Amino acid sequence: MDTTLPEQSSPASVSFAEAFRFWLKLGLVSFGGPAGQIAIMHTELVERRRWISEKRFLHALNYCMLLPGPEAQQLATYIGWLMHRTPGGIVAGALFVLPSLCILIALSWIYMRFGHVPAVEGVFYGIKPAVAALVLHAAHRIGGRALKNRWMWGIAAASFIAIFAFDTPFPVIVALAALIGYLGSRWVPGVFALGGGHGAAAKRHGTALIDDDTPTPAHARWSRVFLAKVIGVGLGVWLLAMAGLVAFRGLDGTLAQMGIFFTKAALLTFGGAYAVLPYVYQGAVEQHHWLSGPQMMDGLALGETTPGPLIIVVAFVGFVGGWLQDALGVAGPFAGGVAAATVVTFFTFLPSFVFILAGGPLIEATHGRLGFTAPLSAITAAVVGVILNLALFFVYHVVWPQGFAGRLDVASAAIAVAAAVALFRFKVGVIPLLAGCAAVGLVATLLQSH
Repeated sequence: MDTTLPEQSSPASVSFAEAFRFWLKLGLVSFGGPAGQIAIMHTELVERRRWISEKRFLHALNYCMLLPGPEAQQLATYIGWLMHRTPGGIVAGALFVLPSLCILIALSWIYMRFGHVPAVEGVFYGIKPAVAALVLHAAHRIGGRALKNRWMWGIAAASFIAIFAFDTPFPVIVALAALIGYLGSRWVPGVFALGGGHGAAAKRHGTALIDDDTPTPAHARWSRVFLAKVIGVGLGVWLLAMAGLVAFRGLDGTLAQMGIFFTKAALLTFGGAYAVLPYVYQGAVEQHHWLSGPQMMDGLALGETTPGPLIIVVAFVGFVGGWLQDALGVAGPFAGGVAAATVVTFFTFLPSFVFILAGGPLIEATHGRLGFTAPLSAITAAVVGVILNLALFFVYHVVWPQGFAGRLDVASAAIAVAAAVALFRFKVGVIPLLAGCAAVGLVATLLQSH
């Protein structure tokens, strides 16, 4: 059904139930990563339904881009909050995540239960090289936007060397990049200014329900009391959830450790999911040993096939860790996996809701360009180097599964090269790419077994 309104007509008020149905639909069809998800929201909310004007949409998006966390999910939360107060924001943000969480739990169970079946192994044999190509493509895409001058190239190179040669923790890289950006904004401000991109001139698509000159609704007006209340409730919810996990199995229990770790991860996701994956790898694989490196790659492949934010891949990390660590004891590995996936998702996304509900009124009071973007510019440049390191890590483990001393996996290398050509040259979408590589991997595995 076409929901496009004639440009001359004024949109009718939107009920909470109607908005609920839209956010649920969005959560089920939001493939394509943040760029695709933002494009879907823009088409539906700005152009077709005209719930919000282009200028107000971009203003909200600019704020979300400054925050750690998944900007598309935060944008949905912001618009839901602006339209229907705090319940609207919570529903919009939660429905953006819940469908993908349910799908990923199902896929994770299949992976753990049937992952050693030859057919399933063959599918993942083909998908892993595609994931390596996808991460490399992400580094190229973000780099094309972020590396606008020699300063940014230098930050990216230094970031790559720091994590590749010295195994510098990701939070340290983020902190140093932010400091460079802050100092650079004072000494050479033009170098660190964010480029156009999302801040381009706004177009008009007719009168919107929340238009350029629509007064800020009462619930969205700045108030210190409201700010304190949101932060207090957010911290209270976090402490209550953490207290429950500590009471269950102690501070060293798997679920409590996951809650602490993924809270830190949520506060470091500048630059999108690909940027925080090295940090998740360092913690989940190398420090806590919740899963292995190859399993992490498989999880990223599954995350690419589901709707919702790509950072939902952390639910796979939680599921596998909860399954292998027997997080719920006698309840069994599946229950432990579901509990861990839910815990990880909760602690990963809770900060995003607090950021939007606490900061939204301040942003509504300051229509216009946001300041303080220089640290973000520097962090984004550093992220390029971090993602490039992750891509090389994946390529190494795919092409030389036994290390450089072992044999070169020619079939995996060929799939990786073909996937890279498909992405860079022919702009093939993620789902067709993964499906094609999975089919090739299955055929290659069957041929090798005969």
